[in-house]
Amino acid sequence: MKLIIAIMSNDDSPAVSNALTKQQFSVTRLATTGGFLRAGNTTLLIGVEEEKVETAIAIIKEHSSRRTEYVPSISNYDLGRYANYPTEIQVGGATVFVVDVAQFIKI
Repeated sequence: MKLIIAIMSNDDSPAVSNALTKQQFSVTRLATTGGFLRAGNTTLLIGVEEEKVETAIAIIKEHSSRRTEYVPSISNYDLGRYANYPTEIQVGGATVFVVDVAQFIKI
């Protein structure tokens, strides 16, 4: 038995959790915060048999894509003038951990 811990953007989590549930994976969603912009994240906890780990990871990968977004960046010029320039950043994707589970019980 394995536990998959997948941390992803709130934007990606509904599609990922829906796809996993359709494939009969049990998913627990946790609201988390962190990352570069302190943006909202979702952590999914998925208990799976060892032979289904790669299938679950493939679903996560398919539905949590990396994409480019623009965020405001402020530059300071002399005499107290400021300019606002958009900065390109990469968001999305997922960080996935797979750990061994000594015991898994559904009550």
